[in-house]
Amino acid sequence: MLNKRLAVALTVSGLLAGVTACGAPAQTAPASETPSASATHSASATTAAAAAWGLDPAAGAQRIKAAGLDILTAEGTAEHYHAHLDVLVDGKAVTVPAEIGFSFGADGQPNGISALHTHDTTGVIHIEAPTAGLKYTLGQVLSEWGVLDGKDATGAPHGGTGGWTVYLNGVKQSAPVSDVVLKAHDEVVLSFGSAPSPVPSSYNFPAGL
Repeated sequence: MLNKRLAVALTVSGLLAGVTACGAPAQTAPASETPSASATHSASATTAAAAAWGLDPAAGAQRIKAAGLDILTAEGTAEHYHAHLDVLVDGKAVTVPAEIGFSFGADGQPNGISALHTHDTTGVIHIEAPTAGLKYTLGQVLSEWGVLDGKDATGAPHGGTGGWTVYLNGVKQSAPVSDVVLKAHDEVVLSFGSAPSPVPSSYNFPAGL
């Protein structure tokens, strides 16, 4: 049975998402105005780009296994720390989805979790493992997310790791993207195209994380 704490965390994440949406009502064009073709195309392109970075819950279990991780019935307690991930394409932020590292049943409800996961869209990566001393990498996060896996042949930024640069606590890394090891309170910046200026070098973690 899935740990009660996990279920509560998911509920809280959903409530927070709802509050955010209610706090910033969508702006709509006046009834007398008709959006231009260019505006419609731009909005469509933006929606498509966001969808490309989305998370497919149905394949959650498969992606956890592809990352070389186990599907657990509860968050581990032997190892517990957090890192933060920013993903930028030409300096523009890509949302890191909630529920990376979760598996779901046919009813759409969570039925498992990996030691490496997200609860919300802040970019905070949770490492809550049942075994101490193991290493967890950015590559595993990306595998669980289902992006930068080289399976998209269109050449889009989300298709593979070519053209991407990683900064760890503000320092550019020479190691392959997938090999970057996550440590407590690391600020990881994954950048494509124009480099951010300045490069984020730290993250203000909430109290208790």
